[in-house]
Amino acid sequence: MEPQGFYTLKGYHLMEHGLLTAAMEDYLEMIYRMQGEGPGVVRVSALAQALHVKPSSASKMAGNLRARELVDFPRYGYIGLTETGRRLGEYLMMRHEAVHRLLCAINGSESELEECEKIEHFLSPRTVMNIRRFLSGETSPKEKT
Repeated sequence: MEPQGFYTLKGYHLMEHGLLTAAMEDYLEMIYRMQGEGPGVVRVSALAQALHVKPSSASKMAGNLRARELVDFPRYGYIGLTETGRRLGEYLMMRHEAVHRLLCAINGSESELEECEKIEHFLSPRTVMNIRRFLSGETSPKEKT
């Protein structure tokens, strides 16, 4: 059901995504990305370097994600995804790739990373799935009825 009336951007975002902020999504997506490239755990220093933030900021965010049961993060240890965190990270990565591919196709470019990072947090799962459908050449939901 569509929300009634108008909300602030933050209001819409919280209704759609619950208690995860865009920054939390960025960290979770990067942890998922880095776990896929290595031994299955991520060092705070490597995460900070990948996101161009201070290690103290990465550590604080890892603690926030731990409080939401999305990562395992023993004090001064490695960051690992919980099963819920892994599933959400997989979705965030898929969303990123779909939005990036769409923007590259629209703009005729090889990389639209900055644009993608700016807008991906505000798309509903339904829109993301329809972007994927569109990019694969499938018919849109309206055409099926």
